Formats: sequence, structure tokens, C-alpha cells
Amino acid sequence: MNTPESSTIPSTMKAAVVRETGDANKLIVEPDFPTPKLCPGEVIVKNEYAGINFIDTYHRKGLYPRDLPFVGGQEGGGVVVAISEEASREGITVGDRVTYGSLGSYAEYTAVPSSKIIPVPSNVGSDIATACTIQGLTAHYLTDSAHAGLIKPGEWCLIYSVGSGTCQWAAQMAKLRGFKVIGTCSKGKRNIAEKIGCDELIVLDEVSGVSYSDFQSVDIVAKVMEITGGKGVKCVIDGIGKATVDISIGSLGRRGIFVSFGNASGAVPAFPVLRLIGKSAFVTRPKLGDYIASREELRERVSEIFKWLKEGKLDVSVDLIFPLDQVVDGHMYLEAGKSKGKLMYRI
Repeated sequence: MNTPESSTIPSTMKAAVVRETGDANKLIVEPDFPTPKLCPGEVIVKNEYAGINFIDTYHRKGLYPRDLPFVGGQEGGGVVVAISEEASREGITVGDRVTYGSLGSYAEYTAVPSSKIIPVPSNVGSDIATACTIQGLTAHYLTDSAHAGLIKPGEWCLIYSVGSGTCQWAAQMAKLRGFKVIGTCSKGKRNIAEKIGCDELIVLDEVSGVSYSDFQSVDIVAKVMEITGGKGVKCVIDGIGKATVDISIGSLGRRGIFVSFGNASGAVPAFPVLRLIGKSAFVTRPKLGDYIASREELRERVSEIFKWLKEGKLDVSVDLIFPLDQVVDGHMYLEAGKSKGKLMYRI
């Protein structure tokens, strides 16, 4: 192993650990959790930031099971402090500024497969680069690939919750790809959503204490049909889940696709495939890993995101950065629906 600075890595570290699944209080900051060891094909990153994402709450709750105990998070950014021989052959060096999407980012150090390392351009700050990783890549594959080409430039898509999180990115990327966008947002996030550039914006009432709007406060299907001249949309990008599945299917046009990628209101219940026959509709339940399955695909997506950033075509909104000691507050803020942009921890 080529580990030029491995002697500077302590044997224990500060980390936010889940030892039993449950609410946000199950995240415990431990000052002496074992530092990960470098394995073949990996690098050790000394984290500066860790992103806070809904998938982290699913892991914490046990919706997406993981072996216990585990360090929370799966998005981080910082500096490479140790490299394996395999990573060295890939051109990664100690001192590189990087981001990554890999488990265990709520900690001072994370062992990351070299295939998941993303070099950070010199003109991009570590905070912005970290903010781009999971949400940016997710929005990229949702608007570029997950719809399987069933929507073309000039056609309508429906994207929920464009006032924050992944869909704030997705709405911008959809516009960059030439799609016409109907966005939804809560009244409290209207000022943020209006800056995203949606062609039409449906503003909903808020629901206190949850991360999603009152989707029954407006007849969204009727509004969609009004906007599209009764045709419906060719694609729905839905990170809400249980509360919007009927709206999503009802809003589709002929041979449209329902892209269900999240569970903010709960998991989508099972439904008979016969429901799709009315418009010969499609449905997919994608995940990021299958759209960055190769190093080449990851680099292609990252390259386009950073290009858009450099050109000023993407507005990256960082809402709050919590110190790691306030790990519980970060999850509670996200789950209460307060975020108006990216949330992160400073490590």
C-alpha cells in the first residue's frame, strides 16, 4: 500500500453512529469510534463536509436496513490522506481535494473505494462540491436517463418540491435539457421555487412538522391537465412517495413515465400494473448506484454538472451547515420540511 500520510491518521475519530434504528436521537456522536483501515482499492478521506440526505434518514430508521452499528451518511468531501496502490495507479494522490458518495461520511475519516472518488476542480469550493454529489448526481440521472427517452425537448414534465433538495436541482437540469417544467412547492418556499425557472408553478399549503406539502390542497391533476391542454405530462419525477402516487399516475399523458425515486411521505404502496393501461404508461423505481455503475459514467455525469456550474447555469443553494455535534438537529430540520437548499455537516 502507498500510504504516505497514514502515520498521521489517528486510531480513533469523532463519528455520528447509529447503534439502534429509530428517530433522529438514535444518532450519537462518539469521540473515539475506530478509524477505518485502508484496504486495497480504497483511499482514506479526511472529511471537511458531509451532506445530509433523505436516504440517511431511511438508513437511520431501518427502512433501508444496514448492519449495526454504522456511521451515518453517504456523501462527503475533503482531502485524501492515504491511498492504496490501486488508487495511486488511477492517478489519485495524497492531498487531492475530492468528494464522494460512499457510506460512513458523518465522521472525521472515511474509507472510500477509489472508483467513487470525484476530483474537485480548483474553481469549486469543497462545500459546493459536496453539495453537488448525491443530489446533483441524482438530479442528473433523473433528467438525463431514468425517463428512458420517453420525454423529448419541448414536452412537459411534473416535478414535485422544487423549492428544496434534489428536485431544486432536477427542475433546473430539466430546463437545461429543453423540457417544459411544472413544479410544485409549499407556500413557505415559493420565493425559492420561483427563482428556479419552472414554466408553471403549483403552490401548495404547508403541513406542519413534515417534509412535504399538503398535496390535497390543490387539485394537481386538474391543474396539470389545464396547463397541458388535457394531454398530461410525459414524465413525472416523484420523490414524495405515498402521498403523491395517485397524482403522479393521474397526471401522465399517453406513454408517459412515472419516475418514483423517493419516500418523503412514506413508501409507495403496491398497486396493480393494470392501473397503467389507461394511457399505456410506464413506471420505474430507480436508484443512483445503477446510473453511476461505472467509473466512466460517474465521470461523465460529474463533468456535465461541474461544466454547468462553471457556466453559471446551475444555482446551488446551501441552506444550513451544522457542526457534527448537532447531528440530531440536522436530521430533525430535514424531516420537518424546513430546508430551502442543501444541508450539510461541517466535520
